[in-house]
Amino acid sequence: MARKHSKHEDAEINITPMLDIVFIMLIFFIVTTSFTKETGAAITKPEAEQAVSLRNGTILIGVRSNDDIYMSKRQIELREVRSMVERAKAENPEGSVVIVADKDSRIGTVTQIMDQVRLAGVEGIAISAENPSG
Repeated sequence: MARKHSKHEDAEINITPMLDIVFIMLIFFIVTTSFTKETGAAITKPEAEQAVSLRNGTILIGVRSNDDIYMSKRQIELREVRSMVERAKAENPEGSVVIVADKDSRIGTVTQIMDQVRLAGVEGIAISAENPSG
């Protein structure tokens, strides 16, 4: 008695297109994610009743109570502020500068930093403060 052999193919799912989509989504999220930048110094901000949250400050400069200046997690000199801001502005032309000054830092140092930032071609400068009401 002859037996019929049917051709039975295993069903297989091709996951290559799915992997392509996953990698494209991963690249999209990496490129569009904005990372929080830090100044690299422990700073106690002054309080201000009119302090508002600023979302687009992308260049952070920290000033400690002893007037040490920090940028990109390292201590810098006042004369280096202009060149570092120019480099940061080249990376992000729309970015503004936020000066995170300690409440005990001297206003003269903050003013000199603001001068250097303006010389670097950045007009949007903000000074960071804490809102006492949260």
